[in-house]
Amino acid sequence: MFILNDPYFGGSHLPDITIIKPVFHEGHLLFYGVNRAHHSDVGGGTHGGYNPRATEIFQEGIRIPPLKLYDQGVPRDDVFQMLSANVRQPENFLGDLNAQIGSTMIAAQRIAGLLESYGADRLLAAVKEILSATERQVRQFISEWPDGVYHGEALVDDDGFDNKLIPIRAKVTISGDSMAIDLGESNPQVTGFINSAYANTRSLAHAAIMYIAPADVAKNEGSMRPVDIIAPKGLIVNANPPAPVCMSTNHCAEEIVEAVFKALAQAVPQSVNAGFSRRLRYAITGKDPRTGRQFIWHFFLARGGGGAAQGYDGWPNVGEVNVAGGIRSPSIEVTEERFPFFIRRHELRPNSGGKGAWRGGLGGICDLVYEGEGPALLNTAGDGIVVAPFGLFDGEDGLPHDYKILSNGSERPLGSKETEVVVNPGDHVYCLSSGGGGYGNPSERSQAALDWDRRNGYAE
Repeated sequence: MFILNDPYFGGSHLPDITIIKPVFHEGHLLFYGVNRAHHSDVGGGTHGGYNPRATEIFQEGIRIPPLKLYDQGVPRDDVFQMLSANVRQPENFLGDLNAQIGSTMIAAQRIAGLLESYGADRLLAAVKEILSATERQVRQFISEWPDGVYHGEALVDDDGFDNKLIPIRAKVTISGDSMAIDLGESNPQVTGFINSAYANTRSLAHAAIMYIAPADVAKNEGSMRPVDIIAPKGLIVNANPPAPVCMSTNHCAEEIVEAVFKALAQAVPQSVNAGFSRRLRYAITGKDPRTGRQFIWHFFLARGGGGAAQGYDGWPNVGEVNVAGGIRSPSIEVTEERFPFFIRRHELRPNSGGKGAWRGGLGGICDLVYEGEGPALLNTAGDGIVVAPFGLFDGEDGLPHDYKILSNGSERPLGSKETEVVVNPGDHVYCLSSGGGGYGNPSERSQAALDWDRRNGYAE
């Protein structure tokens, strides 16, 4: 069994740890059981894994190239000890890691059962046909799109060091039943942690296509075969090591998707979403007076709104485009039980979705009061304070994020890439998350939809 998290060896960012278990049959390596999971802390210069001050990957956490974790079925205790010694919460880390290991063991058992039931030749033939059938599906719908060259551009607020917009540019070429996404005119790699390694970039460019694909198209190797992803080395979309990359699974990931959306909106306008809310998270660490223990908590409440599409309003509180609604907000009650917080408000943010014939999804409001022992430290990592979720075809942009700390009557705005912000007991962390972009001219929105929005508090 193997472990890795190195973005420059096929990982995404350091908090995402991958466990790989080979599956042998009659002495031949045929399959792998794989689990990739995000960990709450992997060491590095600040709690929670995201370090906005990092200028090298070494400052972001422990870097694990492909490494043997089990040897002949026996765990390597030296490796487990080394890993747990380099993270802030070793008990939590090892618990999550062992859950991953268990899942790959179950995967291997189930694959072994299939091999026993059907034999290797039959099972491998079935896998080959699944991938080939998916490839045919993707080639079919690409062939229905108009041939041509289409351009799209998205902007990142900044990299945390230079206060300037950073462009991600996509040139999409459709030719028959295949296409190419060329990101070669994107910004050179930057100082801060929004650089991306190639594996992450390829995944997100592919995700943009899967948004537009029919719902029954599987997300597998076959679906990627008809699409060529071009990302020259030295750019923000294919950075040279040791550039920091921890934020790349959100930024510049989301901007890669946005740039492809904007390009394809010219080819298949009926199939493309307007802009989604961008990810802006914070992590807070302090001491829980009830237990006397240090904690690390990541903000996943008040998710932003999704972009509208032809015929559909955007989803409220769906979050960022790169996870397609796959990350949900945690329970308020469980959060308050486990951490020293009181959550005064958690609700939709009215008027945050961009107006359009179809309205952008609403963002959220979260008012969290810190009730810990002594000051806590907060860091932010994300984007979307300057650049709002874009509207399409005369649809309006959604509102951008607005995060702040309220303390004794004073208001302290939070930037999107800050470290070691002090939060005192009784302070409020007040977050207004952005809404999604609208689609189509607002004058074309039906009266029934306008009435529904007002009646339900979505709009004034």
